Amino acid sequence: MRIAQIAPVWFPVPPTGYGGIELIVSLLADGLADSGHDVTLFAAGGSRTRAKLVTPLEVPPDPSALGDVWSDTFHSLSSYLEIGRGDFDVVHDHSGIIGPAMAAARGSGPPVVHTLHGPWTESGKRFYGLIDKIIDLVAISNTQMADNLDSRYRGMVYNGINVADYEFRNVKGEYLVFIGRANPDKGPIPAIEIAKKTGMPLKMVVKRNEPPEKVYWEQQVVPLLGDTIEVFENIPHQQKVELLAGAKAMVFPIQWPEPFGLVMVEAMACGTPVVAGRWGAATEVVSHGETGYLCSGIDEYVEAIGRIGEISPEACLDRVRGMFSTATMVSGYEALFESIIQSPK
Repeated sequence: MRIAQIAPVWFPVPPTGYGGIELIVSLLADGLADSGHDVTLFAAGGSRTRAKLVTPLEVPPDPSALGDVWSDTFHSLSSYLEIGRGDFDVVHDHSGIIGPAMAAARGSGPPVVHTLHGPWTESGKRFYGLIDKIIDLVAISNTQMADNLDSRYRGMVYNGINVADYEFRNVKGEYLVFIGRANPDKGPIPAIEIAKKTGMPLKMVVKRNEPPEKVYWEQQVVPLLGDTIEVFENIPHQQKVELLAGAKAMVFPIQWPEPFGLVMVEAMACGTPVVAGRWGAATEVVSHGETGYLCSGIDEYVEAIGRIGEISPEACLDRVRGMFSTATMVSGYEALFESIIQSPK
């Protein structure tokens, strides 16, 4: 198949630090190319791929400008203009709303698949209700699909990771790890409260580029930090893996219906159990009592961490290999693309 992959404009592919969507796009582009498909990746400058690379913006926008409509529009428009001059069987768009809007309004061209990487909102439901008859929507979890039964989905494919890029450890250290954006939905404050109640050190890997994230972090999180809490920001992949592999458990106290939660899969690939909120796709990613625990309140988290020794690191890794590997994700999209090409809208 001749496949165009459109990444978001904000970070290189693969990302050097934060960037879950960019990591997925990187693995997909390389995996599809390795499977013999003719893949062209539209991504920010500094990207690396085994596919053909097109970089509409040679210099990615400053991280503090995340969401800037001009950069987003230029990247999406440049990508679709180039696609219009090429010969593709299918377009796979991972960008925000501007890319799918352009695809729906263009009138002709190859079928467009759009993966829904974010949660459902009322605005999102209204927007995708306009275009789901024109482009093919793909969910990343059954929970995400169930959150909006009014939209038409072409399918569901779980995100995957390259297990070989992670270090499995059977013997763990005596600390907890948290990874997430600096906002209330990701639960950095509950993570701190949980760690303090368990008496365990907490290593926090945070993303705080955007102004609201900085304000929230400085005003509400910083006053709660202490000597037992260590903060990391913009760290490379290998350092993140070191922190995950050595942790007794990942604390993921989300306060919203997370559509997937890739960091939970990354932790389990290292053999590290996940203690997560009973929200969203965490109920699909984490097998309660087998690869971690699903909790509803601070006391439940503390109790779960006290029982973390009952979780087998090997079971965590096995779950990732069986459900959330790159190979599984690539084969899922291959089957989806073939179906769409044979029976387009």
